[in-house]
Amino acid sequence: SGGVGHVALQLAKQWGAEVFSTGGGDAQLALIEKLGASGINYKTESVEDYVEKHTGGAGFDLIFDTVGGENLPKSFEAAALNGQIATTVSMCELDLTPVHFKGLSLHVVFMLIPMLHDFNRHQHGAILADLATIIKSSDFQVVLDETEFSLDEAEEAHARLESGKAMGKVVVDVSGS
Repeated sequence: SGGVGHVALQLAKQWGAEVFSTGGGDAQLALIEKLGASGINYKTESVEDYVEKHTGGAGFDLIFDTVGGENLPKSFEAAALNGQIATTVSMCELDLTPVHFKGLSLHVVFMLIPMLHDFNRHQHGAILADLATIIKSSDFQVVLDETEFSLDEAEEAHARLESGKAMGKVVVDVSGS
């Protein structure tokens, strides 16, 4: 239900996947279900419980983790044998033993690589153009968080992201700065 997750959820649905998504409260779960996925309340359901409930204990084939850090071991636990995990937040130290014993593939997504290293910029641009076409030609919903910030409030915007209370993209308006 966050800024990246709500986009990924809709793309996965567009491509025919059965999608399950975690949220930490009624509003987040309502958004997840409105966007077409089955919601899992990570505050009230253990990983073991929701894996059993939704996969018969086998685990999920593909997990897209936009939380990272302390959440990544939960993604490892929720993954099926030989499953795939993609994460956008992996700046941490972790024990990869569960990854080894389950034969998982861990993919780290860092969107700034093309800009920082001048690497595959053309390919990156083509992917973004394809995504724009998909978004424009479907019932895709871009969700903006209810709280908007000015550039002077960037620190507060970041705190909102870290709080886990934001739903959708957090907007920082730079026009008045």
